[in-house]
Amino acid sequence: MSLSRAPRRRSPSGRALLLTAVTVTAALTLTACGGADGGSKSSGSGTNYVQGSGGVTTVAKADRDAAPKLDGDTVDGSKVDVSALKGKVVVLNVWGSWCPPCRAEAPHFAKVAGELKSKGVEFVGINTRDFSKQPAKEFEENFGITYPSLYDPNGRLMLRFPKGTLNPQSIPSTLVLDKDGKIAARSLLAVNESKLRKMIEPVLAEK
Repeated sequence: MSLSRAPRRRSPSGRALLLTAVTVTAALTLTACGGADGGSKSSGSGTNYVQGSGGVTTVAKADRDAAPKLDGDTVDGSKVDVSALKGKVVVLNVWGSWCPPCRAEAPHFAKVAGELKSKGVEFVGINTRDFSKQPAKEFEENFGITYPSLYDPNGRLMLRFPKGTLNPQSIPSTLVLDKDGKIAARSLLAVNESKLRKMIEPVLAEK
């Protein structure tokens, strides 16, 4: 008489939930907190991405992909929809309060955001892997961050970026969207004020 049991079968809904959890976990562990730029491509590989100095990748205006819909609740409890900012240059910064490079670059973001707002540049953060809002709120207060940050503890917003686009692959990541809501530039490393301005200014100057 066998005492072995038949293997339990997962329901379709259970398998879907497991797959989603695995996918989100994989996205969050790609290069957490300051990994090197992986995935940027040159025009010779079938794309028009150009890897510049300092790890900044750019793409020609005619070849840019639209950013996905990025919307939801913010760290401070309000709501943001990035698509509503079309007509302005938008700087997206993926960060976590637990991330040392994020803390290093935060003062530069606070300064440049304040100085360029009147010129039509909007900053939006995406806070991830902070599983309580309190550390994220303290981060914003400590570094004088006044622009909104979408609260995305499980990295689901990062998964909205299609493969093959200039998507955020590490924490921190910074993307610059042009006035049409298309991805113009990306850095997968922490940036200082000089590098941040060099990412923004060419896009801001476009007609």
